[in-house]
Amino acid sequence: MTTASRPVGRRRRGRELALRVLFEVEGTQKNADWALQYQGEDLGATPDVSAFAREIVNGCLTHADDVDTAIAAASVNWALVDLGKVERALLRMGSYELLYELETPLAVVIDESVELAKAYAGDEAAQFINGVLGEVARRRP
Repeated sequence: MTTASRPVGRRRRGRELALRVLFEVEGTQKNADWALQYQGEDLGATPDVSAFAREIVNGCLTHADDVDTAIAAASVNWALVDLGKVERALLRMGSYELLYELETPLAVVIDESVELAKAYAGDEAAQFINGVLGEVARRRP
């Protein structure tokens, strides 16, 4: 079975939902729970997918300073504010998982982030996401 024909898993869909929510709420006063419900309905997310997305979104928001510090240390040539919103959201999600969701294999977090980058931001962004998250993983305590 090829990758293209493989069904998208619960965790992948949860990451996609989390990406959409983080993208929507960044720089606004929008409530993340409202965005999770709205975006979840738009994606047709099941309760388990929404729960996984909520875990990522809440983790990213709760640990925002530590996550952004890790990203800044890993991307020496780029400031987070200079990146697009999709790239920022993907880096925050991936870095959060690499730093706090230690049961998820590093390669899975990075691969899923790269696949979402390809889908939402293009191949060049995917390469950038891969490099920065690889460095976050190497620097992980």
